[in-house]
Amino acid sequence: MSAHCMLTGARPGFGNHVSHSHRRTSRRFDPNIQTKRYWLPGERRHVRLRLSTKGIRTLDAIGVEAAVARIRARGVRI
Repeated sequence: MSAHCMLTGARPGFGNHVSHSHRRTSRRFDPNIQTKRYWLPGERRHVRLRLSTKGIRTLDAIGVEAAVARIRARGVRI
């Protein structure tokens, strides 16, 4: 799945376009996913993570090691 965050688990939401005449057609709200590369000092290598912008702010607050531990706890292979 391309549009999901490895850290927060943010996935697309679904809803409707509502026109002026109130006709509804389905639409998709994608999270703002960015690919970033981080240095993982414990393993002495870079990791490439697909994170939402909220996930990037979370990673900045808790640190790379803790974030990778959370991602691995969810069962994602890095």
